[in-house]
Amino acid sequence: MNRKMVLFLTGKILQIEALLLLFPAIVSLIYNESSMWAFLVSALFAVALGFALTLIFRPKTDVIYAKEGLVIVALAWIAMSLVGALPFYISREIPSYIDAVFEIVSGFTTTGSSILKNVEALSHGCLLWRSFSQWIGGMGVLVFVTAVIPNLSDRSIHIIRAEMPGPIVGKLVPKVKNTSRVLYLIYIALTVLEIILLLCDGLNLFESSVLSFSTMATGGFSIKADGMASYSVYVQWVITIFMFLAGINFNLYYLCIIKRFSSALKSEELWTYIVMVLVSAGIITANTLPLYDSLSDTIRHSAFQVSSIITTTGYGSTDFNLWPSLSKAVLLILMFTGACAGSTAGGFKLSRVVIIFKTIKKECQRLIHPRSIRSVKFEGKAVDDITRHGVTAYLGIYMLCILGIFLLISIDNFSFETNFSAAVSCFNNIGPGFDAAGPLSSFADYSAFSKIILSFAMLMGRLEIYPILLMFSIGTWRKNR
Repeated sequence: MNRKMVLFLTGKILQIEALLLLFPAIVSLIYNESSMWAFLVSALFAVALGFALTLIFRPKTDVIYAKEGLVIVALAWIAMSLVGALPFYISREIPSYIDAVFEIVSGFTTTGSSILKNVEALSHGCLLWRSFSQWIGGMGVLVFVTAVIPNLSDRSIHIIRAEMPGPIVGKLVPKVKNTSRVLYLIYIALTVLEIILLLCDGLNLFESSVLSFSTMATGGFSIKADGMASYSVYVQWVITIFMFLAGINFNLYYLCIIKRFSSALKSEELWTYIVMVLVSAGIITANTLPLYDSLSDTIRHSAFQVSSIITTTGYGSTDFNLWPSLSKAVLLILMFTGACAGSTAGGFKLSRVVIIFKTIKKECQRLIHPRSIRSVKFEGKAVDDITRHGVTAYLGIYMLCILGIFLLISIDNFSFETNFSAAVSCFNNIGPGFDAAGPLSSFADYSAFSKIILSFAMLMGRLEIYPILLMFSIGTWRKNR
């Protein structure tokens, strides 16, 4: 274990966070808000701690292996969350530090769950920091770091693999640094396009920006108490489209940029995603038609909520707690599946779902024809046994984690529907659940213990379990391992 490299990079990341904290400080200054000082103090603390770590733990070698990549990602996200919560706490806009940590973890992990009962009472600086934290975490903090820090070993692909959601992550271009830059340029371009489209409806630059940050990150932090319900039909459709786009594997956008459209359109996961969205929206439209005044309203709300839940954004255009059981069941299934690997969405990922179903099909065929030799193919390529076993193992750990989180937070004695949906929504980085954890509610009434558990659930879900487990393993930190 290259422990010095782990702590050195953590220090670098805290320095970058200090720079990022200046953006909400500037917004607070523009709006003449006292929260500016909270951001400046937090930035000074982050830069001081960052410099201390980089000076004390300067590594002799910059080699990063898989283990270092996983630990760097876990430690960096925890450190960023603990520091990122300071502006909320110092400004007293969130008086409890545990609540502040929950809120910023929800931001960085793009979950969108909140402890705030009146989000509109926050200053502009804090509102921007909530949404901007989601945008930072959407593509990945460490992906950004590999793009901007010079002289990183090309083995830093292990960092990207540890942070980017999905079972298979590779290079788009020969250099890892260039891969990171390509991903972020696509991400920035889509964000800017959404901002422009929202400005066209009369929204101001601040509101357009915070909504676009949360949408492209599939985060779901809104700046209004009713979520997206009070926005115009035009804004809701723009948000729906960009949530859908954010759930697509960003590698496919790169293929389109280099004019390999046929390769992009052959993506098996993409077509699974499209079919899932269309079928789910169709079922919910038919099921909820009596609840709305017109077919167009029903289609809009159905499409919005399906895009919001499958991409784990968590925005709400309506209170889906009031929907029939069939519609809520469809949304619950989408909470588990998630969108495409390599997107900003959370959840189990459709690539894993497809591989599991194909593995089941193969095993059924093997029982009927024991001597037949069949391979599982995904995206036109044979899936090796290591990948298939990895997906199966991940499913087992995934379900155990959700059950464990559900058991631990059940100490608060909320309803089964509330606690189970809270565990699922936080672990899958969705945001709202059902009942008391619904789209028009908050997590404020959970105990401090449950908020800590749910904060770790959000981190584990965003980093796909292994980095957090590995970081807390004693054997990880031994020099001879």
